[in-house]
Amino acid sequence: MLIADFHIHSKYSRATSKYLDLPHLYQWAKLKGIQLLGTGDFTHPAWFQHLSEQLQPAAGGLYQLRPETAQPLDDLLPSSVRHQPVWFVPTVEISNIYKRAGKVRRLHNLVIAKDLKTAAQINQKLGQIGNLKADGRPILGLDSQDLLNLVLEVDDKNLFIPAHIWTPWFAMFGSKSGFDSLEQAFGQDKQYIYAVETGLSADPAMCRRIPDLDQMLLVSNSDAHSFKKLGREANLLDTPAEYNAVYQAIKTKQQFVGTIEFFPQEGKYYADGHAKCGIRFTPQESKQHQLICPKCGKPLTLGVLYRVEQLADDQPAGETEKEVHYIIPLPEILSEILKRGVNTKTVERVYFAALEQLGNEFDILLNLPIERIAQHDQTLAVAIQRLRQGQVYLEPGYDGVFGVVKVFAPDENVHQLQPQLGLFV
Repeated sequence: MLIADFHIHSKYSRATSKYLDLPHLYQWAKLKGIQLLGTGDFTHPAWFQHLSEQLQPAAGGLYQLRPETAQPLDDLLPSSVRHQPVWFVPTVEISNIYKRAGKVRRLHNLVIAKDLKTAAQINQKLGQIGNLKADGRPILGLDSQDLLNLVLEVDDKNLFIPAHIWTPWFAMFGSKSGFDSLEQAFGQDKQYIYAVETGLSADPAMCRRIPDLDQMLLVSNSDAHSFKKLGREANLLDTPAEYNAVYQAIKTKQQFVGTIEFFPQEGKYYADGHAKCGIRFTPQESKQHQLICPKCGKPLTLGVLYRVEQLADDQPAGETEKEVHYIIPLPEILSEILKRGVNTKTVERVYFAALEQLGNEFDILLNLPIERIAQHDQTLAVAIQRLRQGQVYLEPGYDGVFGVVKVFAPDENVHQLQPQLGLFV
């Protein structure tokens, strides 16, 4: 089983960690349990050079870090994850800003290139259209449909996936600058769209409410701007580590097992609201206030849930034939247990101790028997069991403010759950 995260960024994208380079991505993919990682940002000249120097072709048309670089990095990792392979595939997110039907459109699109040679050909064509040096996620005044055609003209084995399709400001179905259907956005070329990315503020059940997405493959990725955010959403594929197999899994939906999901309520555009005024509404409450903030009188930012209901045409939440696994990242769970900040040394130490004893993060969150986790720490076992059963505390995100998802309620005394908590500190 391949766990794949295709949509990430490098240190050359705006508002990203300066440590987003291949060595850090390689190490954290292993810690998380990701076998196939997108490179992100292949259009940026400096990042493309870094990729060309540090990656070498692997069997099956993917790439791996050069052994002379990988071996010293492996020596720094917990022994339980050192031997897990990590493959890379060239990817980039492109911001398309253009005018269509009298309205400015802002769509973000994910491109997966067959190989670095193909990526270089895409770069050559896009370099004639816009400045690729300014940002790892380039901003181009190019219609998304024209970008799709350009990518497929270079090689029809490339993949084009509309990114985080519900984000209000920059997405295919975004309420501020998107479209109401795939056909509006891509015309007859929609037949070449094999998958769409749900984004952090939506899940497959929400997307299945849209007739346009009934038969569409739904993928999920982290859109990571730091290495610790890798895998906050990801994909499960029952394929060998070969580009053609991954391509066919996405195109045909066969061997695509499912997705690993953020709880959509945690996404920062799930509910409606106005962050400056502290107003958070359900779609029903927004309608009662005529979509206007009751404090300042300005329009509310309408979230993904509102937009889904707007396009759903009364279609109820749909069933998905693929697996869906909701997660809270392990450091956040440990932060709750330890009552320490998620980025503290204490949480980091306990995180690495857990991985040393139990394996990579995804194995702990999704696969490892609860009894085995309890042998390491019973309180962590209680938390993982609750997570797997969906017994979590939720405060929805809105208007750019991330929501809150926890395994323990605010008034719950974690220290009373199990006496072995003391083993951690």
